[in-house]
Amino acid sequence: MTENSFFSPRLSVEQVEEGKVLAPKFDGNGLLPVVTTDAETGDVLMMGVMNKEALLQTIKTGEAHYWSRSRKCLWHKGATSGLIQKVVEMRIDDDQDAVWLRVAVDGGASCHVGYRSCFYRAVPVGAEDGPLELSYTETEKAIDPKEVYGDAPNPTQL
Repeated sequence: MTENSFFSPRLSVEQVEEGKVLAPKFDGNGLLPVVTTDAETGDVLMMGVMNKEALLQTIKTGEAHYWSRSRKCLWHKGATSGLIQKVVEMRIDDDQDAVWLRVAVDGGASCHVGYRSCFYRAVPVGAEDGPLELSYTETEKAIDPKEVYGDAPNPTQL
């Protein structure tokens, strides 16, 4: 199956905003932002991006696929770690340029650092000067990253 059998051309504002066809709008780099939440709790697990292939693979398999900007390749979430994100529901926003995935995660973690969520620190709001000190919202790691990933290099680029 090709993208043409899944994605419709964007013909009008009405069709995109009120129609019943999937007509995603990828940015200039060919990407869509994706917010991923836990289907049971509603907690935000991660924010990523999808290119056309990642969106197609997610639709076809029911498992989350992303585009890795740091590695510049298609990324099947959990293929290495076993922490597969099974899509419970996929939504697209009103102008079809952002995706929301509600997922169930095998293994209970989505963050390569070991926390359940990639959003495990809070930023103080209302501060008048810095540097700002972050506070942890998760106190324990859900997985041991070295046990799951071994000595693989950290995918985050500084």
